[in-house]
Amino acid sequence: MNFDMDKIYDIIIVSGEPYVDHPFSGVGVIKKVLEDKGYSVAVIETPRWDRDDDFIKFGKPKLFFGVSSGAMDSMLVNYTPMKKKRQEDEHSKMSYSIPDRAVTVYCNMIRKLFKDSKIVIAGTESSLRRFAHYDYWENRIRKSILLDTRADILVYGYGELQITEIAKRLTEGKEISGINGTCILSKDIPAGFEELPSFEKVASDKKEFCKMQTMFDINKNLAQKFDNRYVLQYKAMKYIKADLDYIYGLDYSRKIPSSYPEFRIIEFSVLTHRGCFGGCNFCSISALSGKDIVSRSIESIIAEIKKIVKMPNFNGTVELSGASANMYGMDIVSGKRDLSHSKIIELLRKAREVQCIKKVLIKSGVRFDIANEEYIREIIKYHIDGTLMIAPEHVDEEVVALMGKGKGADEFAEMFERICKEENSICELSYYFIVGHPGCNIENTTSLNRFISGKKHANFVQVFTPTPMTMSTCMYYTSIDPRTMKEIYVPYTYNEKKMQKNIALSVSGKEEMQKTRGFKHGKD
Repeated sequence: MNFDMDKIYDIIIVSGEPYVDHPFSGVGVIKKVLEDKGYSVAVIETPRWDRDDDFIKFGKPKLFFGVSSGAMDSMLVNYTPMKKKRQEDEHSKMSYSIPDRAVTVYCNMIRKLFKDSKIVIAGTESSLRRFAHYDYWENRIRKSILLDTRADILVYGYGELQITEIAKRLTEGKEISGINGTCILSKDIPAGFEELPSFEKVASDKKEFCKMQTMFDINKNLAQKFDNRYVLQYKAMKYIKADLDYIYGLDYSRKIPSSYPEFRIIEFSVLTHRGCFGGCNFCSISALSGKDIVSRSIESIIAEIKKIVKMPNFNGTVELSGASANMYGMDIVSGKRDLSHSKIIELLRKAREVQCIKKVLIKSGVRFDIANEEYIREIIKYHIDGTLMIAPEHVDEEVVALMGKGKGADEFAEMFERICKEENSICELSYYFIVGHPGCNIENTTSLNRFISGKKHANFVQVFTPTPMTMSTCMYYTSIDPRTMKEIYVPYTYNEKKMQKNIALSVSGKEEMQKTRGFKHGKD
């Protein structure tokens, strides 16, 4: 990055992730959008949080500091599901580090150095901690991150429209309250707000915590009391196709700094849509941005691909990406959702026609419970490089129901294998599973073992990690399904979580089951 150290910038962004001028980089997108609106922006990337130097190098911004930990919650970045430091994990090889509770650490440093500066917090860590929330790493209910950070405003979900509106209002000397897709602190509840149970109630009563969980809705104005103040959530900012076409149509260099080699995997990736209507209970997408699909136009995506093929180091392969690849084009229009896959098939065919393209790959996996034969045949013939990832998560019906997952993995596998034979293709399925989820016990993990034992690429098994604001995390904390208020079994001990993973992956589930004789459930 080449920033003028003597210049006074309108906005200074502090990010726990490296800055990359790429449409898959959150800070890269925000910076590009703000600059396109005429604002000068500097970025302090992965600052050293135990000293002042990095925070003062650009001085005080004219408008505000923007603070984010990055695409993930810093606690999830730094710790495994067993609460071990990831830096001690041989599978975790990041070229940079961030502090625990990075957003709060960064904000506290800014407040110390620039007491009267405006602070805007955003990103996953801020979004999912905007209300009272269960913190797995401390095993307690924490208050809204707005209180810990002393920020002026919180942007939740995708933030390009919100952040530009905040910049516009501050430039004009106006108040920044009342912006859709943001949260603020207030002494009062305005008219039209629905009140969640207070922090005091949810921290002392698990049934009240469950009630709060069922009330979360990004499409409502919500309020929650903390002592003598309220956190106000203004309903989500609505994004449309034209917004995404504009955001991803900006002139990104897509250059990946040599110091951050892990970002190479996204160099030639293209985002096709935002959102997911799958409704998995362990997933944070609905709390971040809801279940609506917002797809870019085919013209916008093809235009981006044509820019990529002109890059000097382009290797001939483009990857199309989205939370679930086959949800592209499934936006709700006139109250209806088109599940025919016609739009994604049209996009794939047009992408293949772009000159200099050797391969257009689907790498983000597909939602198997909505995929139809025409789409699967299309991607088997042209868009899979060896394997296709699907995520049944589990095979036990009760566990799958608690996860909020769709059924039919076996039926999908049969269809996939049949089409592969018909097309003379060697493509194969790979599977992703979760153990240790609420409702998952030793016995039904053996069912998962039997399923995995019969599959070639079914060895990706992860232990469930409770993250703020999800339905599954509520189940984990309370041992209650908040939708029915019935008690459920939850595997709490590290010992059982490890045992479940070992059983799922063992060559012989019976051998692992022998170790469970006399096993007692409990909490660490």
